[in-house]
Amino acid sequence: MPSPLELPYRPQDPSAYRPKIGLIGCGGITIEHLTAYRNANYDVVALCDLFEPRATQRRDEFYPDAAVYIDYRELLRRDDIEVVDIALHPPQRPPVVEAAIRAGKHVLSQKPFVLDLDEGQRLVELADQHQVRLAVNQNGRWAPHYSYIRSAIAAGLLGELSAVHMAVHWDHTWVQGTEFENVHHLILYDFAIHWFDLICCFFGNRIIRRVYASATSYRSQPVQPPLLAQAVMELDGAQASLAFDAFTPYQQRDTTYVAGSRGTISSNGPNLKEQAVLLTTEAGDFNPTLTGTWFPDGFHGTMAELLGAIEENREPSISARSNLDSLALCFAAIASAESGRPVVPGTVRELPPNR
Repeated sequence: MPSPLELPYRPQDPSAYRPKIGLIGCGGITIEHLTAYRNANYDVVALCDLFEPRATQRRDEFYPDAAVYIDYRELLRRDDIEVVDIALHPPQRPPVVEAAIRAGKHVLSQKPFVLDLDEGQRLVELADQHQVRLAVNQNGRWAPHYSYIRSAIAAGLLGELSAVHMAVHWDHTWVQGTEFENVHHLILYDFAIHWFDLICCFFGNRIIRRVYASATSYRSQPVQPPLLAQAVMELDGAQASLAFDAFTPYQQRDTTYVAGSRGTISSNGPNLKEQAVLLTTEAGDFNPTLTGTWFPDGFHGTMAELLGAIEENREPSISARSNLDSLALCFAAIASAESGRPVVPGTVRELPPNR
């Protein structure tokens, strides 16, 4: 069993594979994508955005020799590009993902992957038919504290999990006046998809039997979407919970607690970047000193995992196929928040309209 202080939690680059990469969609979050790719010496050769000055700005900031396009189909026609990072919003993304697959490109799709599980399954099957890899940018898995917890679980240091409890208390009102303010379940959908994905990742193949969730608004919050949300999940012999307080301007905090039959691990800090991790097993207490931050290292991790999967001819751990389970849990939680009743993951196939 590996030493708790030597777990491989950092992004793992492929040994030799360095394809040419194209980026479709150049919004604000792609600053993190491109920072990570430049730091990793990845070869981004083309950027595309309907608003050409935005793509030009990203090119000038990060990859001065890259080409700029306003039509993604022109980018996809380039034979030298093997991998595309599609960073569009969910409603616009599926037809572009489909076009990229049909063009023979490997795809890293921004999260949340799709608005409809059946459409997601169709894209998964289409990628299989065209023998390309389709992955989802669940970059939270490579936030250093979450990545270390993943590695500890995978190494068997915690044994069989019995409990996962995570809570985030922060201020999400930066969305005021942006397109995100129009997403009703902004917290349970766009934000919490990372945490639903982590729950699925930590528990592996164990079935989540049902989820109960709620969402409501602070009386004084300045934005439209409910900023208070929570979810409780039931498994056979285990439980999990998520709590989100998204209008907390003072004493912000992020906490994680994972208990298993052989050990327990916790992570605490004032935000998602500053975290102190404690692992306790029969061998004693361990306080690993972690390096890196979620932004931009999480984005390095997702692209590195896709490139490694291509090089090794395997399914990426963040495959769209596995991500459908995370989305099924997310959709069930939203349906529960709407109905006030527990919901079985997988029984809700799509996000409710305008929610």
